[in-house]
Amino acid sequence: MPPKPGSAPAVPPGAAAPGPGADALPSTTGGFRTPPPPPGDTADEPRETILSVVEPPPPAGYHVGSGPPTYDPEPTALPSAEPDELGDLVADTVLDGARYGTSTLRAVSVRGDSARFRGEPRRDALLTARFGTGEQALVLVAMATGARATSGAHRAAAEACRWIGQAVGRSHERLADDIRTARRGELKSGLHRLVDRSLGRLRASAAEQGVEPEEYTAGLRCLLLPADPECRTRVFFGVGAGGLFRLRDGEWQDIEPRVADTTGAAVVGFGSPPHETPEGDRLTMDLGITTPPSPYEPAPRPPHAPFRFRASVARPGDTLLLCTGGLAEPPRGEPELAEYLTTRWARAEAPGLAAFLADASARVKGYADDRTAAAVWEA
Repeated sequence: MPPKPGSAPAVPPGAAAPGPGADALPSTTGGFRTPPPPPGDTADEPRETILSVVEPPPPAGYHVGSGPPTYDPEPTALPSAEPDELGDLVADTVLDGARYGTSTLRAVSVRGDSARFRGEPRRDALLTARFGTGEQALVLVAMATGARATSGAHRAAAEACRWIGQAVGRSHERLADDIRTARRGELKSGLHRLVDRSLGRLRASAAEQGVEPEEYTAGLRCLLLPADPECRTRVFFGVGAGGLFRLRDGEWQDIEPRVADTTGAAVVGFGSPPHETPEGDRLTMDLGITTPPSPYEPAPRPPHAPFRFRASVARPGDTLLLCTGGLAEPPRGEPELAEYLTTRWARAEAPGLAAFLADASARVKGYADDRTAAAVWEA
């Protein structure tokens, strides 16, 4: 029943009642806290206990922007299944998390609204894996996006994650040592080779299936996290569209490495000229179509997406976000989403799995692709 007029407000079970004269103030964490002690108080004097209530996740179907998206906020149609190929099915949502060293990991992959409506499988794939034990362990997060409008896109993405996982797992001791000792050159070239070999296996698989390589390929983006608490180096590498962002001091920084930052000799099968000049002029006339030397010779295939690499040192309080294009593009086009994620993730502690899923699923009209994201909170 409601409290009587003039009575004290109810106190949640297990919480300390506020002291006399302590007017409750709303806090940024969704609970209440008492005012700070007046000037002149000493550390030996009793202080008011802060009551902190974890902010609940947003409601299902939460959206930002001018209006709700066209599609339903929840899954509708399931992908078509074959009785003898049930292992080929892809779950609508994958959610994972861990805590190693000074970092807390949250990872999610969600089928986009468009695929949910049409009953298509999720083209994004997600792999989280730990190799090694103790402080020598190395955590890998791999995410891949299959080619749009191809029947085997989800299989190609899953194979890309599996093959890079196998390659990193076999070399994890050397990779972890290179990260701890800051051997950036060896690390970059080694990861470049692993990515090239993994995507090369996709091209071989396409040939075995009798399809064009462009129909059975995937963008691949990865993150390496050492479990050693003394090592705060976080390594991103991969190819393809997506985003790499860092939330520091309440502001998002776009730290996706540019093509121009990817220096050094290209590995066979990768590397392409920049899409703009050093002065910033876009090369609008060059469509990337090479004229055959004669009508009897086919034109060479266009180059693959360039390899990208960044090794950065995390600071306490940072939040690092790696994502596919499905989550990288909405904040760039709708600032309100970036502001929303700032209020949700600019906290010392990482959200729980359910809250992270809800945050990453915040919808924006006009963006209906699969979303895959991995966020790392630094203690």
